[in-house]
Amino acid sequence: MTQLFEIRVPDVGNVAEIDVVEVLIKAGDVVELEQTVATLETDKASMELPSSATGTVQEVYIKPGDKVSEGTLIATVLASASAGSVVETAAPVAVAEVVVPIAPAIEKAPEPIAAPAPVPAVMAETKVSIPVLDSNTSAHRAHASPSVRLFARELGVDVSKINIGSGRKGRILKQDVKNYVKKALNAGPVVTGAGIPSIPAVDFTPFGDTEVLKLSKIKRLTGQNLSRVWLNLPLVTYHEEADITDLEAFRNALNAEKAKGEVKITGLMFIIKALVAAMQQFPNFNSSLSSDGESLILKKYFNIGIAVDTPNGLVVPVLRNVNNKSISELAQEIAEKSEKARQGKLMPGDMQGGCITISSLGGIGGTAFTPIVNAPEVAILGVTRAKMQPVWNGKEFVPRLMMPLDLTYDHRVIDGAEGARFMAAVKQYLGDIRRLLL
Repeated sequence: MTQLFEIRVPDVGNVAEIDVVEVLIKAGDVVELEQTVATLETDKASMELPSSATGTVQEVYIKPGDKVSEGTLIATVLASASAGSVVETAAPVAVAEVVVPIAPAIEKAPEPIAAPAPVPAVMAETKVSIPVLDSNTSAHRAHASPSVRLFARELGVDVSKINIGSGRKGRILKQDVKNYVKKALNAGPVVTGAGIPSIPAVDFTPFGDTEVLKLSKIKRLTGQNLSRVWLNLPLVTYHEEADITDLEAFRNALNAEKAKGEVKITGLMFIIKALVAAMQQFPNFNSSLSSDGESLILKKYFNIGIAVDTPNGLVVPVLRNVNNKSISELAQEIAEKSEKARQGKLMPGDMQGGCITISSLGGIGGTAFTPIVNAPEVAILGVTRAKMQPVWNGKEFVPRLMMPLDLTYDHRVIDGAEGARFMAAVKQYLGDIRRLLL
């Protein structure tokens, strides 16, 4: 007995529009259960959509460039209703195009103080706003096809600002978008990024052979987000060192007790715990500034973003409610999410809701750097490799394991004295982990 089954977009988290990047099937193709039929892409990840049945494709309803959402019909498959040939729902396998970050960090497999490199993370598609030419025009639902909307976004145009299109029933066409841009440019210079001029294009071929590699969508959006943060936030970076000699001895003792195959404890777990304790002491660090800059939104939950390095770039999976989790639970969760990130299986929801980000280069090296805040967060903690140093104890120099810390914060929310006190607290917790029990 055969039956017609529908392949639809399942729940992929709170994502309104998902781009169709690639369609891998056509009518008449024979597909297997769980075979990838299409590749979808959000601002944070690309996802491989698996077939929910084994059979022959009857019709495909999407094409590259389309936008879909939860429940959108992808294709119909004529399949046998025998057991094992159909699954009720098939969630897409998310291929994290870049493990994120916004700001930077590099969490390789668990290893001492080896978190990962910086990268700003929660990144929505950046729009460079071209000014509204008619200030009396009220917001309205623009009528435009997906291809025209994509074209408008590439030019940095909000189609809702175009009063009416020249197409049938006022539909906005590409020419309308072009005309809007021309009118905006003729009206005067557009001030974005404090009026900083763009870098002119250069032809490098006269100097030798070149190769052009197209950036992934995630890397493009990461770059846009970093630029937006850099231009809009008054950033300050405070540098400090923490004595982790005793912490490291305790960590090594814990790992020595673990059985073979158990997840090892890394220094990152203790950094997370110290960071949360300091955030509870200084609530402004667990906040976001309202879009109008008039209010501070204080968060009552503690979610920490950890930038993870992957073959495709950096992403920032978020560990939720870390204040309620033990060191061992955090170690297990970080190991699992880091592996998911490197395998490209992070879902968009795995990278949302962070309160502050840890950007660590500890596994690589360095003595200091300036991580960029992962807005709308207000601070980011950078970590570099710890090393033994002679430290004066009042009587003599003694060898101590010192770890550099770099805190970048939004100066609109946090002033210099508060930033220094926050880092003093983090340093104190890392220097004597018993204080985390108080």
